[in-house]
Amino acid sequence: MATKVGQNIEAGNAAWSFGGSVADTFVDHIRHSVPLYEEGHDLTCQLSDWFLSPTSTVYEIGTSTGELLKKLALHNAHRVGAKFIGMDVEAPMVAKARAHCADVPSITILEEDGRNFAFEKADLIISYYTMQFIPPRDRQQLFDRIYEALNWGGAFIMFEKVRAPDARFQDIAVGLYNEFKLRQGFDEKEIVGKTRSLKGILEPFSTEGNFGLMRRAGFEDITTVCKYICFEGYLAIK
Repeated sequence: MATKVGQNIEAGNAAWSFGGSVADTFVDHIRHSVPLYEEGHDLTCQLSDWFLSPTSTVYEIGTSTGELLKKLALHNAHRVGAKFIGMDVEAPMVAKARAHCADVPSITILEEDGRNFAFEKADLIISYYTMQFIPPRDRQQLFDRIYEALNWGGAFIMFEKVRAPDARFQDIAVGLYNEFKLRQGFDEKEIVGKTRSLKGILEPFSTEGNFGLMRRAGFEDITTVCKYICFEGYLAIK
């Protein structure tokens, strides 16, 4: 049976989906659910200053409604000729993103899966809270494809929810995150309902686990650029 998980979104046990009507209120839901969500957008835009040129191609894997991609394209509007390509597997998200970005001609939104997509060479690839929803068995292959798609000196920016390095820290992180959601206006039933809906669907790795994925793909220069409880942003340079 589906239960409310916030912002009029309903989801059943182990049945969270980004399809259907979720796209209608997704932006409000994610802003209330993820600490420093907007700040992470701003940081991504600022980081792009070091990597883009007028001939750059930029990809966002899992663009959802196109909020970040549009901010990034507008931030780099002076780089006339740069291309910004967002992809998502959910048709309702793609439709929302296309409508949201329709007034920015440098943006293209595709209904595609990064696991199978034929990337052109790029200077920047972004995954903003997307990898955690890729099945673990497919994750390394996608990291490998991202590394191969980047030009030398290009960057991969990834934000993820992360698991703590041991059980005690994990207990603390879960408790702090639940308190954060209560302060954001979620009630206890919505918090439990969301947790139940994500079983087997949201599979975060630890910080070291994410570093391992990037290192095995070929990245050697990796750093954390943002961290709040169990939410972390990474910058990896090829």
